[in-house]
Amino acid sequence: MRNRSIILTILFYCLILSVGHAQFSPSIKNYSLAEYKAANQNWDISRAENGKVYVANSSGLLEYDALLWKLYQLPNNTTVRSVLTVDDIVYTGSYEEFGYWQKDDFGVLKYHSLSDTILEKISPNEDIWGIVKFKDKIIFRSFSNIYIYDYNSVVQLKSNSLIISFSVIEDNLYVSTLSEGIFSLKDNTLEPFYFNDVLIDTKIISINKYDDKLLLMTSLKGSYFLKNNKLISTNFQINEKIKQHQLNDFSILKNGEMVFGTIKDGVFLTDNSGNLKFHVSKENGLVNNTVLGQSLDSSDNLWLGLDNGIANIELNSTNYFFNDVSGKLGAVYDIISFKGVIYIGTNTGLFRLDTNQKLEFVEGSQGQVWDLTIIGDELFCGHNEGTFLVDDNTFKKISSFTGGWTIKKVPERSNTYIQGTYSGLVKFEKKEGEWTVKHFDKAMIPSRFLVFENPHTAWVAHETKGIYKIRFDDDYQTIQSVENYQQKGISSNYNIRVYNIKNDISFKTSEGWQKYEPILDSIVPYKLLNTKLGKHSYIISEDDTNLFALKNDEGFINFKSFTNDDEQLVLSDDFLKNRYIVGYENVSKINDSVYALNLDNGFMMINSTTPSNYALDKPKIEMVAVGGVPINLSEITNDEVRFNFNENITIELSSARSVNHFFEYKISNTDNLWYKIDGNKVEFSSLKDGNYTISFRTGSNSGVVSPALDLQIDILPPWYRDTFGFLLYVLIAVLIGIVFYVMQKKKIEKEQRLIKIKYQKEQQKLLREKTLENEKQIVELKNEALQREIKLKSKQLANNAMALVKKNETLQEIKKELTVNKEGFNNHYSFKKLLKKLDNSIVLKDEWEVFENNFSQVHDEFFERLKAKHTKLTPKDLKICAYIKMNLSSKEIAPLMNISARGVETHRYRLKKKLDLENDISITDYLLNFK
Repeated sequence: MRNRSIILTILFYCLILSVGHAQFSPSIKNYSLAEYKAANQNWDISRAENGKVYVANSSGLLEYDALLWKLYQLPNNTTVRSVLTVDDIVYTGSYEEFGYWQKDDFGVLKYHSLSDTILEKISPNEDIWGIVKFKDKIIFRSFSNIYIYDYNSVVQLKSNSLIISFSVIEDNLYVSTLSEGIFSLKDNTLEPFYFNDVLIDTKIISINKYDDKLLLMTSLKGSYFLKNNKLISTNFQINEKIKQHQLNDFSILKNGEMVFGTIKDGVFLTDNSGNLKFHVSKENGLVNNTVLGQSLDSSDNLWLGLDNGIANIELNSTNYFFNDVSGKLGAVYDIISFKGVIYIGTNTGLFRLDTNQKLEFVEGSQGQVWDLTIIGDELFCGHNEGTFLVDDNTFKKISSFTGGWTIKKVPERSNTYIQGTYSGLVKFEKKEGEWTVKHFDKAMIPSRFLVFENPHTAWVAHETKGIYKIRFDDDYQTIQSVENYQQKGISSNYNIRVYNIKNDISFKTSEGWQKYEPILDSIVPYKLLNTKLGKHSYIISEDDTNLFALKNDEGFINFKSFTNDDEQLVLSDDFLKNRYIVGYENVSKINDSVYALNLDNGFMMINSTTPSNYALDKPKIEMVAVGGVPINLSEITNDEVRFNFNENITIELSSARSVNHFFEYKISNTDNLWYKIDGNKVEFSSLKDGNYTISFRTGSNSGVVSPALDLQIDILPPWYRDTFGFLLYVLIAVLIGIVFYVMQKKKIEKEQRLIKIKYQKEQQKLLREKTLENEKQIVELKNEALQREIKLKSKQLANNAMALVKKNETLQEIKKELTVNKEGFNNHYSFKKLLKKLDNSIVLKDEWEVFENNFSQVHDEFFERLKAKHTKLTPKDLKICAYIKMNLSSKEIAPLMNISARGVETHRYRLKKKLDLENDISITDYLLNFK
């Protein structure tokens, strides 16, 4: 099995090499200034054993934990020129300054200066450009000095020539100078090792072990072997490139391959003989071409510090990218290998890779290419303008039916194929060496997805109208029936994909996987695929193979098998993000182990035999803060943290060796659900007192999770539920008892005093009530006397009125008799005078005033209230009202007014209107009751 894997890998490399090194590149992850938020220039880079990456940046020291970037500045805010990680310590060199960074007991990275111990020896304007570990020492290098730190003190070594670089090889430290050759460090002294005139004014970038000799890499003169005190040019193929583009950094991988970082043109990767394998530059994905520093980590991942940005190149991966930064390629929809040539179908046309590893456009193919399929020894191209045959650089149309999405062989028929197009289904049949084309008019359904259930039944998925079952006749001359399955159990009619998986007609909908059940003639949920492939994953490769390429809604691509439960491969979206052709993702099979994934402006070559290297490490606690104040991590015993009630706890996590990860937590005491953490910090607040177990783990969108890290937290009860609180409660209870006793005693005394006062008040009240009762009786007696007096006066008033009426009646009768007998009077003047006296006697003003005065005494303020309510009443009206109030009849009122009884009735009628009385209200009742 191991040998088979090696053979497949070799074949894969051969395929890549056959299409050219220059166009292909490994996976590249760029980090821009906007991401790491520091200065442009990154002078040096180093990855620690714990996985964290440290970068010497013009603004300070950058730390990357595979999730977030942090910037730490030196006390003097100078540029950091060099960085080296040894165990958990980070050494840095800067302007007139060098030292180390180490986390304190609280998890905070703190700087410790070493140059402060030798301030008088530091040369003016000196920068520390390099740091290496040599035996049990840390060596710092500037252009003029070397500083040796033995973890106790610092020793300075001066050089007469400009120091360019130093390199550690086994038990030797070689120091390269500009004009005096190479020195070796022996017992804190520099001893000459090798000198050659060729090396005068030569910048030696590095010295490395190469077989049984030394390999010297120079900036502008290429590379040399040094053996037996002889300097020989290596004649590497890469020499001209590194001379032209100025080598600035050099590394050797574990397998002997070499990495050349240049000033002008990015990175070159060669085999161990110096033959170019890959060139990574701005043209094929690198953010910047100037490599200021580079570092290989323990897994041969290459980290680059650039003049403008930071990059990570996965040199340990067997998956490679073809990138076209020119923009000619466009969006790729299908890739295929035909007769040893890679053909690429895009939205701009069909391309091929020529013998010089350059893109070559196939003339006449301009327009959208949907599908590339090999049938027999011919290459079919499904195109926006129809279907074409491709051979070498020729492009021949064989069908004018537009939009050839997919073409499938009819089961059990050797030369018959059905194609799904914009306008429905098209039959291709080869007869006597020529292809005949027939369009089926009955099924005018845009058919992007097409599968066969049996030789005469096919299924077609429409973009918005669901799925259709189509039956052909025996000779494939016509379509017998087209049946719509919209109402037969399909969960959604939009964007359905249809597949034939293990002889089951399967459908991928937005709700998950379903399948056709022939016995029920209905569509039912497909539990096996929902479990095996994932409810939110859809197939982007051919469905007739054992190994499926699946894309989930998180952007990951998985290769899975029905016969092997282990995942074959997981592709991270870190390098693929924003490059998918969404909805048209396609994985094409190149050979048994090599696949091609279509992307925007390129594609990815995938070796499916390579196991996934996206294992996730258990999280590590970086810092714990209670109430915003970091706590001493050394005091966390048995992974337990104790803190007071009502304080919040913040925990900072890292998993620097994990890729494309996030963190999750669960609290075992509350529920068993995992919650995703936004970033690398999580804060817990409002937890009740008690013991909790908080579990943390690292996860990825592909569903992989790491082992859990458990942290015990003990939240102390609040003071009011602690021992102090209970003692306080006892004290308060005793005090309350004393207070209650004192207050009760005072209450009894107060109640006795109140009872005495109450009795006194009740006696006083009885006296007052007796007095009031007597006064009331006196008032009642007075009122009774007044009432009797009023009745008496009313009676007198009535008698007076009646006497007046009688008098007036008598006088009127006399007047009447005189008038009848006026002829008996001889003197007419005397008669008139007598009548006048009678008239004056009948109505006397003084008599009325006496009557009015007496009436007012009996009926208090009657006239005033009546005039106030009825302002239109005349004095004559008031007289009649007074007589009516006395309950006199009209006949009795007439003599008093010296008018007839009929005149009184007329006046009463007018008076009723002035008083605004309704017809059913008597004026007599109204005035008798008027107050």
